[in-house]
Amino acid sequence: MYGVVTRNAEEVNWKEFDRGFYEVKDVTGRSADPVPDAINMVSCFGDNAAADADPSLVPVDDEGRRATREQPYFDWAYICPSREEYREGLLEIIDDCADANEDVRLDDVGFPRAEYCHCEVCDERFEASEYDDRLEWRASVITEFVEEAVEHVPGRVYLTLYPDPYPGHLYERAGLDLEALEEVVDEFVVPLYDMAYSTTYWLEVIASGFESALETPFSIELYAVDVDVDDLIHAAEVADAYGKDVFFGYEAGNARAAIRRMRADKREGVSYGDPDE
Repeated sequence: MYGVVTRNAEEVNWKEFDRGFYEVKDVTGRSADPVPDAINMVSCFGDNAAADADPSLVPVDDEGRRATREQPYFDWAYICPSREEYREGLLEIIDDCADANEDVRLDDVGFPRAEYCHCEVCDERFEASEYDDRLEWRASVITEFVEEAVEHVPGRVYLTLYPDPYPGHLYERAGLDLEALEEVVDEFVVPLYDMAYSTTYWLEVIASGFESALETPFSIELYAVDVDVDDLIHAAEVADAYGKDVFFGYEAGNARAAIRRMRADKREGVSYGDPDE
């Protein structure tokens, strides 16, 4: 199956797409009303607008560096996953999404990097917790949030994973305990983004790594903006060999062209017997 990830509600109904994901809240903090014809997506702890409005919500490392776009490696600002009031707001958004469509996708779930967070709230909660290991405590924070979010979703729950299948990396980086999350999540989505897909060996390596790491189904999301259609098709064929489904991000027109070409090629390749018989 092929799907689209979009900010344009009308595109989720294009006939070429078997499934549509609609961004209700993205990392900029932009929000939109959920739509009934799509799986609505919520960027949970990536939120530039919330970080700008209340800098005290931003995670800090042990040297006081804030997890914002001004720091190396960060393309957007993060919100500390320990902040209860912010989490309550997320759950309200998830409720709205579930009211429109019973399936929901949780995006940008986790701590920003391994060295975060050392804010006062996190320090106090870690000290008061049953855990001696800070990484273990962080994982409990994220698992607890996902478990709570799942209770608000009557249908299928999708969870986006950072594209690093190496054992222990997601746990150390973001606080994602895959074994615990597999108990509550129905499907993972792994974005494997490239600006061109002129080579795809790396895509196969990462996809096969997740195939080994997960028992829960996972699908692969490709970047479709300004990518040559032939290269996008090649990437989709590789992704399709490993993922349950393939989704195309943020340029529905290009995605539609690729899907049409792939389906036309399959029809042309169908054989109904030996013409000489």
